[in-house]
Amino acid sequence: MKLTYHTLDVFTRTRFGGNPLAVVLDADRMTDAEMQTIAREFNYSETTFVLRPKDETHTAHVRIFTPTVEVPFAGHPNVGTAYTLALADDAAEEFVFEEAAGLVRAKILRIDGEVDAVELTAPQPLSVGKTFPPASVAACLSLDEADIALAVHQPCIASVGLGFIVVEIATRDALRRAKADMTAFSAILPTDHADAIYLYCRELSDEDGAVDFTARMFAPFDGLPEDPATGSATAATCALLAKLAGGAARRFEVAQGIDMGRPSLLAVTVDADGGVHIGGACVPVMSGTLSV
Repeated sequence: MKLTYHTLDVFTRTRFGGNPLAVVLDADRMTDAEMQTIAREFNYSETTFVLRPKDETHTAHVRIFTPTVEVPFAGHPNVGTAYTLALADDAAEEFVFEEAAGLVRAKILRIDGEVDAVELTAPQPLSVGKTFPPASVAACLSLDEADIALAVHQPCIASVGLGFIVVEIATRDALRRAKADMTAFSAILPTDHADAIYLYCRELSDEDGAVDFTARMFAPFDGLPEDPATGSATAATCALLAKLAGGAARRFEVAQGIDMGRPSLLAVTVDADGGVHIGGACVPVMSGTLSV
């Protein structure tokens, strides 16, 4: 069985920035084990597999795998998959993907007819789960408890389809110094379908650019120490901040990947009714054929 794949960098306009993604097309005959093996071979934070939809009114059934596990939803895989399909469909304005977390709608943004970016709608409204002691989360990040900012919220699980511990870091220096401590991670995670920590900081450096905050994301259980652009976690965090600020509609721009040399820019819009939209640009990198 020979299958076509494409790789691209997501949430960037610069090749070899952003978050790399592999998209495997026409994957209907692949087994779960084969998909997991291919995802492990690419070794990106995620690889997507595009299958025929179960409902003919939808665009595709999309499955998303990290190198170690299948996940129900993620941001950059959806943005990149929609971008890839749109390059082959000049008339496409919106795609609807069937995923384990629900239906994901991806709007194609064009300039002079050319695909410029993709904006997707999260499949679930914001849900907020358990909170965690600041000292425990600080230990996971190799930081001191004083490095955790608590004025707006406690470290907590937030999700719009995939859960993360969301924690605000007090200073840009602390964000830069953070690194995952596997022993401390294992003491509190996984729990409640979350196994990763998204840490963000409002204090910015010159390299972050004019954004609302800059972020990092550690998911050591998934076989990759850090993710350069995490749409699902960024969307959940922005939805949480908008809710805590009173629930008015709000737009955020977020930098990620700066401290690992893969700068990314993510745009999030939170509607007054709680709808969450995450978008960004992509850059194609290569295409090829793989044998299974």
